[in-house]
Amino acid sequence: MPEVMFAGPDGRLEGHYHHSENPNAPLALVLHPHPLHGGTMNNRITYTMYRRFQEMGFSVMRYNSRGVGRSQGRYDGGIGEISDAAAALDWMQMVNPNSSELWIAGYSFGAFVGMQLLMRRPEIRGWISIAPPANDYDFGFLAPCPCSGLMIAGGKDTMAPESGIRKLVDKLNTQKNVTVDYRIIEQADHIFSQHAIQIADALEDHVLTRQSFFTAPAEAAG
Repeated sequence: MPEVMFAGPDGRLEGHYHHSENPNAPLALVLHPHPLHGGTMNNRITYTMYRRFQEMGFSVMRYNSRGVGRSQGRYDGGIGEISDAAAALDWMQMVNPNSSELWIAGYSFGAFVGMQLLMRRPEIRGWISIAPPANDYDFGFLAPCPCSGLMIAGGKDTMAPESGIRKLVDKLNTQKNVTVDYRIIEQADHIFSQHAIQIADALEDHVLTRQSFFTAPAEAAG
């Protein structure tokens, strides 16, 4: 897990990047929770998703947004953090010009940032949103949502209540050509302290299912 430093819009950003041996490997960018509430790239759920993508053969990065760890700059209310995510994506794409597909995964505040980035980068093929703060942030910008993805809620989460996430899922599922794979971990709160492996397993199951969907038309044509 080599450390990397790359140029962000407000200074250098710190990340951990795993480079797959496969030159055509898919890419994944993993986004951490809110920086003002202790969110860093070393958060357990963020790290767990990073490791699972790595085990699945992805080239994958997790990084600290501005003002976190050794990343320069200061917290910017979400706007600058979206630009940081775009810079991380630019760096990965520069290193992997022949990558086959691109995924984005975020937890809590990182889920909000990730979905914002999704709307700006049409090359993203799939997304993972863990406990998106649907009651605290307006996700109305997902109109329309560009592609399908996985959303996970904790049944005992009081910070990002399942009821609010369900409303967001129901709204997205009314959109044409979008299907949200919605999973509830009934005993989990917002920290998911005992449920990291369940999240990783759900991530892998969803990604493999979607990858089969991506390749099915080509196989049928052949």
